[in-house]
Amino acid sequence: MSSRGSSIRSGKGRIALATAVGAVLALQAVQPAAVGASADGLTDGPPDGPVQLAVTSCPTTGALCTTPRRNVDLDGRSLAVDDRAAGPLDLALRTPGRFADVHVTDHEGRRVAGRVSPDGRRWTGAAPLPADGRYTVRLLVERADGGRRRLRHARLALSTPAAPEGERLTAAFGPGAGTYGVGQPLTAELSHPVPATDPGARRAVERALHVGSEPYVEGSWHWVGPTTLHYRPRDYWPARATVRVRSALDGVRITDRLYGGPSPSLTLTTGDRIEAVTDVAAHTMTVLRDGEVVRTLPVTTGKAGYRTRSGVKVVLGKEATVRMRGDSIGIARGSKDFFDLKVRWATRVTWSGEYLHAAPWSLDAQGSENVSHGCTGMSTEDAAWLFRTLREGDVVRVVNGYGERMTPFDNGYGDWNLSWPAWLRGSAFGPGAPTSRAAGAAGAAPDGSTLRPAL
Repeated sequence: MSSRGSSIRSGKGRIALATAVGAVLALQAVQPAAVGASADGLTDGPPDGPVQLAVTSCPTTGALCTTPRRNVDLDGRSLAVDDRAAGPLDLALRTPGRFADVHVTDHEGRRVAGRVSPDGRRWTGAAPLPADGRYTVRLLVERADGGRRRLRHARLALSTPAAPEGERLTAAFGPGAGTYGVGQPLTAELSHPVPATDPGARRAVERALHVGSEPYVEGSWHWVGPTTLHYRPRDYWPARATVRVRSALDGVRITDRLYGGPSPSLTLTTGDRIEAVTDVAAHTMTVLRDGEVVRTLPVTTGKAGYRTRSGVKVVLGKEATVRMRGDSIGIARGSKDFFDLKVRWATRVTWSGEYLHAAPWSLDAQGSENVSHGCTGMSTEDAAWLFRTLREGDVVRVVNGYGERMTPFDNGYGDWNLSWPAWLRGSAFGPGAPTSRAAGAAGAAPDGSTLRPAL
């Protein structure tokens, strides 16, 4: 899978890119070839005449472009792009014809995303090129020659200088290698803050964080804070999927003083789709595996004043024995509600101390009354079975309740309580985000409709 803005960014074929500074291009043209009848709209011009490009690298944020445009003949001469370059590579034809194909690859043969304009006379990269890179650009220019069309091939060798010395922004991915439930979000912790007041920097970071899954699902990053991003699909991950996340930050220009550095990748898998659905009003928990009911358990949830949070939660961890004390949730010692207990088979769903656990002291209430201090209690036998059945990342839903809604980020993984439109608004490429003149969302498939013949 690919993302949005990673499709909005985990999208297939997304290549993360950053700023090209002081790029040097070596260009060489080859002989034209006749290819048949002329296409409508082509401007006649000398079929063997020079091909001239205008080369720029302007910001995509609407900022003033300080990079001078350079015109260059494809005759083997070299060109130095101005070192103030702060945007994607932009190639525009200055002589008759249009691009029939533009193919840009890095030194490892990976294709760089870009877009040809509707008139076929301009190609713009999806994002700035990383520092310290080597690229090859293969062009096929189509020209009219009376009633025939001719193709002229050209090749560009492009290199970008190394990033200046200084700090590097890296990403640490979570939750770690292993097998998780289908509700497990991915996390990225950045080594340096990237504030919301710098949307261009956020786009540069998000564009470079790639997520893919087998099978593919649509997903997106969401900025939780200046140093934290979460990634989730529109719906839950598929069961028994493989999920890979990697960083292409190395060499990416984040700001004038900060470039990306190398970050380790992460691969994890998902298990069966396990959902535990607690119906507060019915005093039951129904456990489903891949959509089929496995078992229904009588339970008790939070009483008045201690209502169990409603909404979607994700299993954070499991503890065979845990000590629970009332003062950990603000209940004063000596009050009638205070407790100090060793609890068995505790499955944690919030950082503030909400568990699914054995509660042998409330057996009479389980299935008929809500008497807990916010946890979901059940018999020791049922709690042990649930403990063995659930894993980190499994989904726990609380429905028909009276408690406050689970918050998205500050008390565990409440990510699924945001609607998909609300989730996308947290992406640097989401609705309402500043737009660019290059491809909108990082990793979105470039429009290749104007590219007819292949090189």
